[in-house]
Formats: sequence, C-alpha cells, structure tokens
Amino acid sequence: MIRRHWWKALGVIILIYVFIAGMLVPLKPGIQQVSPRSADSGERINLEVTGYNTDYPTDGNNIRAWLKLDSIYSLSAKATQSASRKVLNIEFELPADLPQAVEVMPASLIVDDPKSGAHVLPDAVFIRNTGSDPAAGKAAWSKANISDLYAKSGIHFPFRNILKETIRNTYFHVSLWFAMFFLFIASVVYSIRYLRKQDPLDDMKAVSFTRIGILFGILGLATGAVWARFTWGAFWSWDVKQNMTAIALLIYLAYFVLRNSFEDEERQARLGATYNIFAFALLIPLVYIIPRMADSLHPGAGGNPAMGGEDLDSTMRMVFYPAIIGWTLIGFWLANLSARLLIIREKYLSE
Repeated sequence: MIRRHWWKALGVIILIYVFIAGMLVPLKPGIQQVSPRSADSGERINLEVTGYNTDYPTDGNNIRAWLKLDSIYSLSAKATQSASRKVLNIEFELPADLPQAVEVMPASLIVDDPKSGAHVLPDAVFIRNTGSDPAAGKAAWSKANISDLYAKSGIHFPFRNILKETIRNTYFHVSLWFAMFFLFIASVVYSIRYLRKQDPLDDMKAVSFTRIGILFGILGLATGAVWARFTWGAFWSWDVKQNMTAIALLIYLAYFVLRNSFEDEERQARLGATYNIFAFALLIPLVYIIPRMADSLHPGAGGNPAMGGEDLDSTMRMVFYPAIIGWTLIGFWLANLSARLLIIREKYLSE
C-alpha cells in the first residue's frame, strides 16, 4: 500500500515543508524608503533612511554608505548616525557637477552595516544637475571605494522593495500555475488516448485532470489578484496577463459546457476530447506568449522572461522548485480521486 502511494505522501511532505519554510524564513534587511528623494548638485543633504529587518547600531559609526550613479561613478557618505534600529541618518556632500551632461541622474543608495549586512535601494535619490562641467563631475564622483561589503549571516529570502513580505506568494501563485500547466498536459494526453482507443476510462481521466487544472488555475488567479492589490493597487487592473489567463480559463470552462450539451456519452467524450486538444493549443499563446509581446505590469513582459536572477535567488529556489513538485503531486492525487468518483458513478448508474 505504501509503495503504491508513496508519491502522495511525498506531495504532502513537500507542501508542509513549503508552508513552513516559505512563511517562516525571514527576509534579508533592506531599505523601505529614503527622504528626501531629490536634491541639487552642490548641495549638502541629510537622508533619512528607513530600513526593513535592520539592526543599526546606536552610534552608527561603523556604518558606511554610498550614492551610486552607475558602475563607475559613486560618492561616499560624509557621516552616518542611527536614530533607531530601523532609522538611519546619512549625510552627503554632493559635488557641484554630475559626470554626464544631463538634467537629472538617479542615484542608488548602498548601506553597509556590520550587523545587517549590505543593502541597496535602486534609484533612491534623483539629483538635479546645476553644474555645467562633466569633466569635473567625473573627477568628483570617481573617488569612492565600494569594497569589502558585509553579508548578513543565516538563511534569508531576498528583500524586494515593491514586494516586501508578499514575495512569499511566489510559492503559491506561481507554483499553482506551473502545476495547472502539468495537469492540463496530462488532460490532453488522455484526450488523445481516448481518440485513439475509444476507452471511456481515458475520457474520465481527461475530465478529471481538466477539472483539477481549472481549480488550480482559479486559485492561481485569486492569489495573483491579491498580489496585484498589494503591488499594483487594485485586484484587477485589466493587465494583459490577467486578461489572457482569464480568457484561457473561460475556454477550459466551456469544455464542460460543450460536454453537457449532448446526452450521448460517446459523443460527449469524442467532441470533448477534440475540444480539449484545441483548448490546450490556445493555452500556451494566451498565457505564455501574448503577455510577453505586449506591455504589462506583470514580470516577464516585453519579451523578458520572468523567474530570472532579479526574481529568484538560490534560497528561494530551495522552496520554489519543491513547491512546484508538491502542488503538482497533490493535483495529480486530486485528479485520480475525481476519476475514481466518476468510475464509481458510472458503475452505479449502469446497475
């Protein structure tokens, strides 16, 4: 019994691990906000930095900070002073000129703390150029030495300023969509098998895998809407990714409408299997191709694939990949249970 159902137990164990690790592993220290966000070149500014999961020392003397324009030009802080474990005051004396003849340049803020490690806020301050000598700006902005940065010890998930704690939704929203895709693959395989062999059992399995795939798709859409509310400001923004995934799920829901339109079971199965193949052929361009060809708020738009180095790090992959496996195994288990219920129902009606 155990040998036959080992994969079900594995799915449960993996998901328990995903829930525990995904919810309890802390985020790395980061920078939530900086004030002020703009300054003029040649100005002395005092930045108030609000950290996240930071533990700034009371004196702040061992903390280093830089404003970094690009890979070449950066500027060291004149002084740092912590107001609390999460609030840091940093003083910069901006040179009179910028290294480029532009009106405004964004500068990223790098803070290096022995206890919290190094953390960065991209485009933290926008510097207006009041000078007119780029050569002098290049000389003034190239003196900083950013090296020997501290690293926070222990296991942490990355801090993303927009996502914050909602980055944990990666293990649910994204993993559910991967599992949905595998379930639909299994469904279309059984539909093809039915058209070849005319075995009613294959049709029942195709129906069951489609049913659970739609369930996972709805759960993925719901968790995505919650994520969108936090990051985009609304549950539904009519983004191309949201629209295309909703259309794909409606196409699959129409699969059951089509089947229920016929009383003859053989005709139900034959037309349903054919429709299922075309539905899967539409799923790929709707969900994975069209959103990448259009402007979208969703990661992976504009031809740039998601799940890269900016989305996942090695620690997140330790939870993300098992989450895909766990949700997929649970989905297959549920689909098998659904198929068994259909078989029992069919035997009961035939008696």
